[in-house]
Amino acid sequence: MQFWNTIIFELGGKPVLLIDMLSAMFGLTTVFLAGRNSKKNFYVGYLYTALLFFIFWQKHLYANLILQPISLGINIMGQYRWSHPKKGEESGSGDGGLKVSMLDWKGRALVVALVPALALLWGWLMSRLFPANPLPYLDCCVIVLILTAQTLSALKKWDCWIAWLFVNVANLTLYLKAGLVFMPIVSCLYLINGIWSLYTWYRLYKKNA
Repeated sequence: MQFWNTIIFELGGKPVLLIDMLSAMFGLTTVFLAGRNSKKNFYVGYLYTALLFFIFWQKHLYANLILQPISLGINIMGQYRWSHPKKGEESGSGDGGLKVSMLDWKGRALVVALVPALALLWGWLMSRLFPANPLPYLDCCVIVLILTAQTLSALKKWDCWIAWLFVNVANLTLYLKAGLVFMPIVSCLYLINGIWSLYTWYRLYKKNA
């Protein structure tokens, strides 16, 4: 355990641990590959999920710990969908992969309605199971947004990057309020990648439209 908590360097007077650095590297690599339409993002995603499971178990963050099997399931579904598109869903690149598509407005309205409803329900449940958490509803809102973004990404919906932008802005705000230094920098990198991926996936969508 002590090995993973090795201090790599200090930033703004705050220690950056080895496990924090590895988490940031795997997470950024996963979303970078996804934004470049690479199926390899799923393999990195498996390692990232395993690392997060270990981090949350070590820090006794059980509310986040129980989410990792869900993330793993979404990742497995995404790898299958990206590699086994249905007839008419094939990408025009000739690689046999799934093409980028968009939610219709009905689908977007459903997502917008479900996210706050699930966040409120989950927040209420977590506030009773883990009363020590000072911000259960805000934490659960971010978690629901992450799962929504992951699911839309697994389905290769362009809209996933909009969800990721909300996640990144929310995380950046939380980290700054907590007085952290390293994680806001990581969140900014996520945000930049999300904006760029929003553009690159839109180009892919128009190409296959």
